[in-house]
Amino acid sequence: MVSQQKQTDFIKATAKELGFSYCGIAKAEFLEDEAPRLEEWLKRGYHGSMSYLENHFDKRLDPTRLVHGAKSVISLVYNYYPEKDLAQENSGDLKIAKYAYGEDYHFVIKDKLKNFLITIQEEIGDVSGRAFVDSAPVHERAWAQKSGLGWIGKNSLLLNRSMGSFFFLAELMIDLELEYDGPIKDYCGTCTACMDACPTDAIPQPYVVDGSKCISYFTIELKEEIPAEVKGKFENWIFGCDICQDVCPWNRFSQPHKEVRFQPHSDLDKMKPQDWKEITHDVFEKLFKKSALKRTKLEGLKRNILFVSSPSKK
Repeated sequence: MVSQQKQTDFIKATAKELGFSYCGIAKAEFLEDEAPRLEEWLKRGYHGSMSYLENHFDKRLDPTRLVHGAKSVISLVYNYYPEKDLAQENSGDLKIAKYAYGEDYHFVIKDKLKNFLITIQEEIGDVSGRAFVDSAPVHERAWAQKSGLGWIGKNSLLLNRSMGSFFFLAELMIDLELEYDGPIKDYCGTCTACMDACPTDAIPQPYVVDGSKCISYFTIELKEEIPAEVKGKFENWIFGCDICQDVCPWNRFSQPHKEVRFQPHSDLDKMKPQDWKEITHDVFEKLFKKSALKRTKLEGLKRNILFVSSPSKK
């Protein structure tokens, strides 16, 4: 019988081989501390029109309701920090969030997680579970924090002392008992850089983000017209926003990723404001063939470009 420690060591070694920067493991149990926080956040309406966040409240907090017999939640970190920050290099141009430069992370990481689960089954035996990449009602930041991968920052993102926050989170929930990691302390201290820098005041208090005021929400999630009161506040972001991450002191430790599938199309950094305004269906398809940017569709992207580019009405 292989010991829990050896099984745990094997899982962490496999995560590294698959390209994950960090792997932490927590016991699959009800997230008692998160329940009142999530309830309050929803009550305040901070989810805006993202009504799906109200669904499956119990599943968000209890992994055994998502995966029958789940005993462990394996949390994983996958770096997406680019070698070339297009928003910084072309500061006057229109900007898209770094995570959307290359191929949609859902596909890239899901492929790895499928291989991960198969490898575990081949090595350890009859292990059942499910893989999650920003999908299904999984409270991924809470699980990552619980397993020691970092702490929740004042911008509500997971922060890691060695690599900041430009990474994706993913999970495997399996019916295997393992050795569990513990949480680490909060290293935000008195810093309020993220709160001070947000142009739409989407961080009303430390560790709480009003999603309905976030530039990412307006440019991706909101399907209706963008409210006039935020006109002139987007700082040229047309898909997502990296402001609260770019100003975070911990992101000075970010290192470029090594994932070929996250490389942007070679024409992306040549796009000038006029090119964006005149973007056609063919150009959109060429630049963002398998990108997360497809979530807005061309019509949504054009709406964002017009909102950012057109002069304010007097």
